[in-house]
Amino acid sequence: MKPYKGYLGTIEFDENDVVFHGRIMGIRDIFTYEANSAEELLKAFHECVDDYLEFCAEQNKEAEKPFSGKLALRTTPEVHSLVSRAASSDGKSINQWVSDTLAEAARKRIEEGSTKVTSRAH
Repeated sequence: MKPYKGYLGTIEFDENDVVFHGRIMGIRDIFTYEANSAEELLKAFHECVDDYLEFCAEQNKEAEKPFSGKLALRTTPEVHSLVSRAASSDGKSINQWVSDTLAEAARKRIEEGSTKVTSRAH
């Protein structure tokens, strides 16, 4: 699902009730939505985000930003050293190298996942 106002949502399907459902990702509050079709699910997701933002405004509460762009990472000294050497060999800072490498791995994983879903559907 494409982001809406910066927020992403999950998509799940319940075979027993034959309904799609999901929730807004990346926030502590729990806001869920459901629908009977993909088109209705997209509309329900947008309405859910709007409801969340309205709820926050009514509560005089700042809406959480779903993804701040900050990611804390702990690793071993050995891995830190390897990452430093790899970044240096690519002429990048550690931060930029890690960001680029994570983005590449995430895109690959998402593409592999969508291929698996598509191949199972046939």
